[in-house]
Amino acid sequence: MQKVAVVILNWNGEDFLKKFLPNIVNNTAIDGVDVIVADNGSTDGSISFLKENFPLVRTIKLDKNYGFASGYNLALKQIEAEYYVLLNSDIDVPHGWLNPLIQFMDSTSNAAACMPKILDYNNPTQFEYAGAAGGFIDFLGYPFCRGRILSNIEEDKGQYDKPLEILWASGACLFIRSNVYWAAGGLDDDFFAHMEEIDLCWRIKNLGYSNWCIPNSKVYHVGGGTLPNNNPRKLYYNYRNSLFMLVKNLPRKKIFLTLFVRLILDGLSAGAYLLKGKIGFFKAVVMAHTSFWRSIGTLRKKRKSIKKSNPKDSAQILKKSILIEFFLNKKKTYSEL
Repeated sequence: MQKVAVVILNWNGEDFLKKFLPNIVNNTAIDGVDVIVADNGSTDGSISFLKENFPLVRTIKLDKNYGFASGYNLALKQIEAEYYVLLNSDIDVPHGWLNPLIQFMDSTSNAAACMPKILDYNNPTQFEYAGAAGGFIDFLGYPFCRGRILSNIEEDKGQYDKPLEILWASGACLFIRSNVYWAAGGLDDDFFAHMEEIDLCWRIKNLGYSNWCIPNSKVYHVGGGTLPNNNPRKLYYNYRNSLFMLVKNLPRKKIFLTLFVRLILDGLSAGAYLLKGKIGFFKAVVMAHTSFWRSIGTLRKKRKSIKKSNPKDSAQILKKSILIEFFLNKKKTYSEL
């Protein structure tokens, strides 16, 4: 069994592999660490590129695009390692990026997962949207980060350079104990893509473990490489999967009121899209809720099956509304919260 398996899930990402895989291989050359590419049924030249240029990099070939969640689950079942690193194909890693994460996890037995500081590849002085310096949610399930509140992305001035316990570590670069990954049930296949790492990390918290950001490790993320941020399909997954996550993980006493408020807010959001003439986005919200209600029976079964050793409210869940704090109270940064 290897110490660490750095696993890149690739789907038609030949250009990203050409650009970033050389640095990943060279800057992850540590004894006991393997770099593995799991290919999600790519139809471009990804496999040929790997065979010709990186014949020593193990490639796991999946027969179709299973999405982020199922793709990783299927690949990781074929890998034996103490730790997994789920790494996006559009990430550049500097020399020594992995060492602080390994050292922290080896010395912190209660930590199940961690992440580095994630900066914007195209603007390295700024945090990157997908994770920044560690993730949280508010009581309604809206995610935010140290370094990124909704659409406001901060400049990295060292303000978040202390390690901190967080609710969720970004799936763009998620370092996780393999035994806890499977004890928590892995990524939820039904999510397909988006917010599945928040759901997983919340389940990990419910098992009594902790998740961390270790900012003395940093990586650079392009972001939106597979599906751009301004996309109705991505909006659909974010709305639907957020509701999935709440039903599965919220304390019983809070679930009904929280869902009621979310349904109202999502309805208002759909109406706003319609008034602006963004029909595709309006349909995405409606379809997300349709899919959610069709899945309610399955979600209830999943909720009952989730092991909870520490079912109390997480201290990493903001007891306020991030929307009110951002739009009404004008608090645009994590420090102001």
